[in-house]
Amino acid sequence: MATPCPHLPFGVRKLSWRELNALRDDQGEELYLLCLEYGQQLWLDNLPARALLAVDRALYCNVPADAECLKQHPLPYAVIGWLVSQPTEQFTGNARVHYQHLADRVKGERALQKKWRAWAAWAITRQVRPDLAADPEHAVTEPTRSEIKQALQHHGIKGEVETWEKAIGSITSNA
Repeated sequence: MATPCPHLPFGVRKLSWRELNALRDDQGEELYLLCLEYGQQLWLDNLPARALLAVDRALYCNVPADAECLKQHPLPYAVIGWLVSQPTEQFTGNARVHYQHLADRVKGERALQKKWRAWAAWAITRQVRPDLAADPEHAVTEPTRSEIKQALQHHGIKGEVETWEKAIGSITSNA
């Protein structure tokens, strides 16, 4: 059995994509917490790529800075770093490329917020897994940490930069 992610909550019931799909029109706090719980469940079920996708969905939820859920479960930058850094043969694909593609292709409501959150997750992935290569077929200008920080200050929620920097800092101090 996999080690539980210390940054993710445990659910009390077995979840499936159906519970998340039922909230597709409400991208708020309830879906945010459900995605995090589902991410933990998928991780413990030895499905790390799907767990990361569930956490990504939480990252893209529209949760206000003063939401109760963020007090106990801040935006999942630390979760992403922890998941990507764990030794497993089950990951399919390359998390760095995953976030590179997400950042460059996001559309729709709150697109700039989602884009910069994906770049923030990309920076964390690069920190914990410097061995992962960029996609040579995907021509994109990779932002600096300073550019990501500025964009999160502008497009993120209050306290988001600090949450991201804390996640980056904990990775650096654990290296």
